[in-house]
Amino acid sequence: MATAHVVGWGKYIPTRVVTNDDLSHMVDTSDEWIRTRTGIAQRRLVADEQSTSDLAVEAAHRALEVAGFRPALVELIIVATVTADMPFPSTACLVQDAIGATHAAAFDLSAGCTGFIYALSVASDMIGAGSYTNALVIGAETLSRFTDWTDRETCVLFGDGAGAVFLQAKDLDGGVLSSVLGSDGSGAELLAVQAGGSKLPASEQTLADRMHFITMRGREVFRFAVGALPRATRDVLEKAHLDLDDVDLVIPHQANQRIIDAAARSLGLPAEKLYSNLEWYGNTSAASIPIALCEAVEQGLIQRDNLVVCVGFGAGLTWGATALRWTVRAPSAPMSRWETLLYSVQYRYASFRSRLLRALRAITAWWTKE
Repeated sequence: MATAHVVGWGKYIPTRVVTNDDLSHMVDTSDEWIRTRTGIAQRRLVADEQSTSDLAVEAAHRALEVAGFRPALVELIIVATVTADMPFPSTACLVQDAIGATHAAAFDLSAGCTGFIYALSVASDMIGAGSYTNALVIGAETLSRFTDWTDRETCVLFGDGAGAVFLQAKDLDGGVLSSVLGSDGSGAELLAVQAGGSKLPASEQTLADRMHFITMRGREVFRFAVGALPRATRDVLEKAHLDLDDVDLVIPHQANQRIIDAAARSLGLPAEKLYSNLEWYGNTSAASIPIALCEAVEQGLIQRDNLVVCVGFGAGLTWGATALRWTVRAPSAPMSRWETLLYSVQYRYASFRSRLLRALRAITAWWTKE
């Protein structure tokens, strides 16, 4: 039976850097205070004209280019996000149109910071069932648009970014070996954006009460996370009939360095076996694991036949982990000029096709009306 293998990966990090010192001019905080409590030194924020779909598209481009795969042949797109461009349509549909994946199914998945793990599990199961032969799985967030920059408890934590992997069905050992997912909705109020949905639609009052920003009860989330990370890691390995000695690298959700360090101690693993880039990007929610995964590959920390565990926790409350056996080698050289040109032509064609379809709909509507 074919299993889902990661054959492409890519990330996109916005260029705007906001350091802890920058934040100290906005709220009552300091670089030392933030570093001591979180391990974060800086974060990246989107430009004014960027949205979640823009970040997701860039990460998707890079994942497909690493895989050497034509966008038009992509069959499934899942975007994990809690900061979609709009309530509907899905951000995944915007990505589908932008990259020219003309035959792909597309939908969003919301599971907080665990979203990428959920999306990876769903995509690999759909590939394993034979419903699809490939899938583009993206975690993308613009948390800065939902951050209260007057609240020092939360504004120091979050950043923006996107990461993606491209999965393909292969009759080979390895790939996605197992996944475990969990939830506990009794903790829903611990980490949430309270207004803007059907329960509390946007109003003058919700705006005045600043209810469209992220709220978090940090101590309770911390206690939950310290238990969830090692538990999910052990569970996913047990499901795959493996143990901690088999693990080459753990990619945890990048929320707080103290949580990552506590997980390492609980698992009895050396700190270097749990990858961390939190210092430079902050918490990018569903984007944090795929961004970290991409960087680990780029730095040579993940090699062919390595066992990698991706594990996360987040709003919901949710948690989950995926164990995967890496089966491909990182590209030894950048794309050639010809390959770069070929992808550029495909992306330009996708943009042209999208504008043409919009124009045809407008003409048809006008003609029918007449």
